[in-house]
Amino acid sequence: MHFSKRHIPQLVLLTLLCWGAATPAHSQLKILDLLKPKQDTIKKDTARKPPPPPVSAYDKVINPHFKTQHGLFTIHQYKDSIYFEIPDSLLGRDIMVINRLAKGPAGYDAFPGEELDQKTIQFEKGKDSSIRVRYDLIVNLADTANAIYKAVSASSINPVVVTFPIKAYSKDSSSYVIDVSKFLTEKSFVNDIDDKTSTGKAMNTMLMKDYHVESIHTYPINVEINITKNTTTKLNQPATLETHTSFIVLPREPMQQRIFDPRVGYFADYLYAYGDDQQKMERRSFILRWRLEPKDEDRAKWEKGELVEPKQPIVIYIDPATPKQWRPYLIQGINDWQKAFEQAGFKNAIMGKDWPANDSTMSIEDARYSWLNYFPSATANAYGPQVHDPRSGEIIQTHIGWYHNVMSLLHNWYMIQAGAVDPKARKAKFDEELMGQLIRFVSSHEVGHTLGLRHNFGSSSRTPVDSMRSISYLKAHGHTASIMDYARFNYVAQPEDHIPEELLFPRIGEYDRWAIEWGYKSSHAKTAEEDKKITYKWITDRNAKNPRLWFGDGEGQRFDPRNQTEDLGDNAVKATAYGIKNLQRIMPHLPEWTREEDDTRDNLTEMYGELKNQYTRYMTHVLRNIGGVTQTLKADGQQGDVLAPVSKTLQQDAMDLIVDQVFTTPTWLLDPAVQNQVNTPNLSAGLAGITPTPNFVEDIQIRMLNSLLDLKRINTLLYQAEQFGAKAYPAEKYMITLHQAIWKELKGSGPVVIDRYHRNLQKAYLGNEMEVALSRSADALETDASTMIRVDMLTIQKEIEQALPRATDLMTKAHLMDLQHRIKSATADKPAF
Repeated sequence: MHFSKRHIPQLVLLTLLCWGAATPAHSQLKILDLLKPKQDTIKKDTARKPPPPPVSAYDKVINPHFKTQHGLFTIHQYKDSIYFEIPDSLLGRDIMVINRLAKGPAGYDAFPGEELDQKTIQFEKGKDSSIRVRYDLIVNLADTANAIYKAVSASSINPVVVTFPIKAYSKDSSSYVIDVSKFLTEKSFVNDIDDKTSTGKAMNTMLMKDYHVESIHTYPINVEINITKNTTTKLNQPATLETHTSFIVLPREPMQQRIFDPRVGYFADYLYAYGDDQQKMERRSFILRWRLEPKDEDRAKWEKGELVEPKQPIVIYIDPATPKQWRPYLIQGINDWQKAFEQAGFKNAIMGKDWPANDSTMSIEDARYSWLNYFPSATANAYGPQVHDPRSGEIIQTHIGWYHNVMSLLHNWYMIQAGAVDPKARKAKFDEELMGQLIRFVSSHEVGHTLGLRHNFGSSSRTPVDSMRSISYLKAHGHTASIMDYARFNYVAQPEDHIPEELLFPRIGEYDRWAIEWGYKSSHAKTAEEDKKITYKWITDRNAKNPRLWFGDGEGQRFDPRNQTEDLGDNAVKATAYGIKNLQRIMPHLPEWTREEDDTRDNLTEMYGELKNQYTRYMTHVLRNIGGVTQTLKADGQQGDVLAPVSKTLQQDAMDLIVDQVFTTPTWLLDPAVQNQVNTPNLSAGLAGITPTPNFVEDIQIRMLNSLLDLKRINTLLYQAEQFGAKAYPAEKYMITLHQAIWKELKGSGPVVIDRYHRNLQKAYLGNEMEVALSRSADALETDASTMIRVDMLTIQKEIEQALPRATDLMTKAHLMDLQHRIKSATADKPAF
C-alpha cells in the first residue's frame, strides 16, 4: 500500500491500531486513550477558544495611509502592513508561484534569475470567513462524463497550506482583503528554496531569518514580490539573499495538449489519465510549447493553410545589462527561428528585441514579457528554461540565462576545431564579428530550448563525413541537421577544401524546422486523442521520406553511439582521422596563435589543454562504437529492427584507429616547442612535494586500454553474438586485434626492444588480466569473457618465454623478466592453470 505525505496522520493511527490488535485488551484501551484528548483539556480549550475575528468595514482596514496597486489582485501597503485583495474572479484559478534569486552573494555560483522553487496554488473562500490557499497537485486527469471521475476527484484532494481570516470585504462584496504581512516574512512557499539548486546547495536555507519585503508590484497577469533574508553559507559565512516571487495566473481554459511522441525531441510534462473504457491507467505525456493562434480575422486563411501572423507572437527581450556590441547577435539568434515557424503556418512568430529604454509602461518583472538575462559570471555557460502550464504544457514565459564567460568557451572550441581552416580563429582575442557570430549560434541553441526542444545528439550522425568537405552540400544542409545537437564546428573540413567560415558553424537545420512544424502546426483536431492520431502519422511519413529528420535521444539512449556529444558525421572513425590531421596542423602554431601582450603563457597553457581535451573526445567517440548497439524507434507495421549492433566493419575500423592513433604512441602531442612553454611543471614536481601531472599520452593510453579490457565490454560482445548472430562483431577477433597491438614486439625472430610507453601498456594489460584471474566474482568465474582473458594470459606467458632470449636491451629484458614473475605469482597454486 502506498501512502502519500498527506496520509501520514492516518498512517500513524493505522500503525498504532494494528500493533494494538496483537496486545491485551487493556493495552489497546491505553493506546486509544493516548489518541484521545483529556476531557478537561477539551473543556478548557473550548472555553479559551477566541471567537473568529470580526470582519471590519473596508474603510477601517484600508485607510488613506495605504498605497494601493491594481493588477492580478490588488495590493495595499503601508509600512510593514501588507494586504492582498483577492477578487471573486480569481477564486479557484490556478496560479503558479515561482521563486527566483534576485540578488546573491559573490563567489557562490548564485546568480540573479536562477529558479529556486515552483508551486501551483489556488485561492478559495472558506465557510468561516476565511481565504484558504491550497497547493494544486496537478497529477490526475479524468473526463467529467466518466463514472471514474468521481473516484479520481475523491483521491486527489489538494492540501490546504495556509488560511487567512478575511479582514474586510470590498464595498460591492466582490473581493476579500487578507493580511499577508506575517506570511511574507516567515518560512512559507514564497520563501522556499529547493536544496537541489545552486543557491540551495551553497546556503543553509533552514536557518533563514530577518525577512524583509523590499518591493511589491502588480501587473495584469502577475504579482512580483522581492524579499531579503539573512542566512549563512555551508561554510558558515554570513550571507544575505534577495529572492523574487512571481504569482502568475494560468489561462482560464488550458490549451489543448499535444501528446508527446519519443520520435521528436520535446520537453514534456505528464498526468495520470483515467477513463471508463481503459484496461490500464495511462501516463499521458504532453509536450511543452507556446500557444500560437491566428488573429481572429485570419482564422479562415490559417485553416486553409495560408501563412498568417500569430495573435500573440513570441517576443524575447534582451537584458539592458547586456554589452551593446553583443545585442544584435543575440537578437539574430532569436530571429533565425522565424523560418522554422513558417513551416508551422506562422510568419513573424518569434522575434528578439532590445528592451525599450524609456517606456515607463513596461517592466521586466511583468510576466507578459520574456527576456534574456545577462549574468556577470566566470561560469562558461548559457541555458534556456521556460515556465509552463502544468495542465497543458503551454509555455508562459522564458528567462534565458546568459553567462558572460560563455565567450571563453566559444573561443577555445573554435580555435581548436576550426583553426586549421579559418585564419580568423588564430588569435588570442577574436574579432568582434567572429565572436558575434559564435554568440548568435549559441543564442539560437538556447532559444530552441525555450521553444520546447530537447537536445538531439543523434542529429550529427545523419551527415555523411565526406559531405562535410563539400561546399555545395554544406550550403544546402549544413554540417548537422539540428542546432540542438552538440555538434559545434566543422572539424572534418581540411584546408584544401576551402570551406568558407559561415559553413563551419552549426545553424538551424532540417530537423529543427521539422520539429517546430510538428509541435506547432495545428491538426485542427477537436481533442488531444484525435490530434495524437494525426501527428503520429506525420512523424511516420516524414521520417520515412527524410532520414535527416531523425531524433537521437542522447540523454535517454546513451548506449547508442550515434547519440554522442561533440561529434560529427555518420562515421566516427573517419571523422576522427580528419580531426586529428587538423590537430596536428594546429599543435605547432599554438605558441604563435595564443600570444597576447602582457600574457605569461597562460593562454598557451589553456589552449594546449583544450587541444588535448579535443583529442580525448575524438578517441572517446571512436571507443563508444566498440560493443555499441543502435536503437531506431519504429511505428507499428514499419519494417526493420529497432535494435541492431554497430556494423562489424565499423567496429574493426575503430579498433584499428585506436591502435594507430593511441597505442602507436602519438608523440606529436608532446612537442617540446609547446610542452616546454606551458605553465604546468611536471618532471620535478614530485621532488618539490607537488603531485605531478600525469604524462598525457601515457595516461590516455592506459585509460583506453583499461576500457577495452573491461570484462563488461568483452561480455557485451559475447552477448551480442547470441542476440544478433553473424551481424555481431566477434569477441575473438576483438581480443586478437588488441593482443597483437600491445604485444607486437614479441613476434618475429629479431632483437626485442620495447619502449617505455609500450612497457607501461604491457604492464597495464597484464594487470587487467591478473585482476580477472585472481577475482572470485561471478563475472570473473562464470563467463566466457573470463575464460578468454585467462587463455590470453597463458599465451602471453609463452610469448615472453620465447622472446626473452632475444631481448638485448637492458630495460626490455628486465621488463620481460618482471612480467614473467608476475604471471607465475598470479598462477601459482591456481587449479585453473
